[in-house]
Amino acid sequence: MAKFWALPVGAKAAWLWLGFIAFLAVFGQLLPAPDPLESFVDSLSVGVLSPGHFLGTDSNGYDMFSQLIEGSRYSVLIAVISVGIGGVIGSAIGIAAAYWKGSLDRAVSAVFNVVLSVPNLLLALTLVSILATSRDPLNPVPESRRLQVVIISLTVVIIPILGRIARTSAMSWINREFVMAAKSMGVRDVKIIMRHIVPNVLPSLMSIAFLAIGVVIVAEGSLSLLGAGIGSRTTWGSMISRGRAELEFAPHMLFVPVITVALTVIACNRIGDQVRRSLDRREARI
Repeated sequence: MAKFWALPVGAKAAWLWLGFIAFLAVFGQLLPAPDPLESFVDSLSVGVLSPGHFLGTDSNGYDMFSQLIEGSRYSVLIAVISVGIGGVIGSAIGIAAAYWKGSLDRAVSAVFNVVLSVPNLLLALTLVSILATSRDPLNPVPESRRLQVVIISLTVVIIPILGRIARTSAMSWINREFVMAAKSMGVRDVKIIMRHIVPNVLPSLMSIAFLAIGVVIVAEGSLSLLGAGIGSRTTWGSMISRGRAELEFAPHMLFVPVITVALTVIACNRIGDQVRRSLDRREARI
């Protein structure tokens, strides 16, 4: 707690905002908010701070705050799972390539370069279009499958990003004295990696992971805008997609989710920068 109060004002605000979003995603259903599926036909498209509707309602009469809570569940879920799985797979590949070098490192670097050369959104959109599109309009792809495909697609986007960071960071630690000493003592490679490499690579991955969460949130919103989201389930991206069509008559439908996404991405970037600076101070002491 003492460390939190010692942080700059911007970092404190970022942590508090992300804590608030995490609370909404996990415990939002316990709040005294209207049912997100309940339509208030007498209060269509009412503005922010309207009686009974803190953030107003959309053109169908659904409460915007309830929709925001519902959207946080899926948007945060998609971001955390994608970055988590992508970080584990990417870091494992990157660390292995840095440690064993040779042909493995060259092959991994080539694959990472090829994947990173493709724009993130285009790659995710292509994967979703191939894996979650039904040729029969009368037999659409189940929403659960679309959700899985969106997560897989965004995970594929994240793997080379965090993999390259893990590889670069691991290479700076592999030739340190304590690693060379462990090798000279005959310690197994896997044990060296888990005991000496991973703990030192993890902080740099954490700093990039926060940035990656922001990237995934924006990518998911972009997929929804392009009609390749997770179907009828509410996400921040789907809220933006619906609000775009009502900008002239109910601008709050667009501004509420856009501001939420913007503040979340800014908070993730701010925390990532703070972790990066802490890491730089830590490495300077080693």
